[in-house]
Amino acid sequence: MGVAMIAAAAAGRMWIGVALALLAGFGLLILARALGLPPLPHPLSTGFAVVIASISFAVRGALFAKSASDKGWLIAVSVVAGETAILFTAAAMPEALPDWLLALLPAQWASTAIQTAISGSGTQAAIWPLFALAGTAAATLVVVRLWPRRWPYLIMFSAWLALSALVWHQPGASSPDAAPAFAADGVLLEGKSLN
Repeated sequence: MGVAMIAAAAAGRMWIGVALALLAGFGLLILARALGLPPLPHPLSTGFAVVIASISFAVRGALFAKSASDKGWLIAVSVVAGETAILFTAAAMPEALPDWLLALLPAQWASTAIQTAISGSGTQAAIWPLFALAGTAAATLVVVRLWPRRWPYLIMFSAWLALSALVWHQPGASSPDAAPAFAADGVLLEGKSLN
C-alpha cells in the first residue's frame, strides 16, 4: 500500500497510485503462484480488500501532493517508513508496543483486511478494518477537494480517531482464534491483534 501513497504523492494523481498499487499486488500474486503457493481461497474478497486499501492510501498520497506540492513524495516516503518501522518493531518485539498503537495505523488495518481475505475468512471477518480504510479515504478526500482550506483537517483527524476506536473495540476484526496478522510487507505480527 506504500506504493499507492508514494506514487500518488509523486504523480499528484490519486488514480496513478491506485493503478500502481494494484499492479504491485498482481505482481505479488504472480510471484506467489510461481513459488508454488496455493491459489487464493477467496480471490474476490482479497481483491476487494486490496482495492479499498489502495484507494485509501492513494488518497493520502494525493493529499501530500496537494499540501506539499513537489515535496509530497518525501512526506509519503516518511509516513510509509514510519508505519513500517512500527510494524517491524511489533513483529520483532511483540510486547514492546501497546496494542492500541497498532489500532491507530491504517497500514495495520490494511494488513488485517488483506490477511483475513487471504487466510480464507473472507471479507466479512475484516469488515471493520475495511470500513475504517474506506472512511478515512472519504474524509481525506474531503480535505483534498476543499484544499487549501484548513478546517477539513478536523474532519479527517476526527474520522481517523473514531474509526481507530471502532477497529479497536469491534470483535471479529482480529481474534485470538484467527490466523496471525501480517504487515503489508509480509512481516508476521505474532501475538498482536487489534482487540
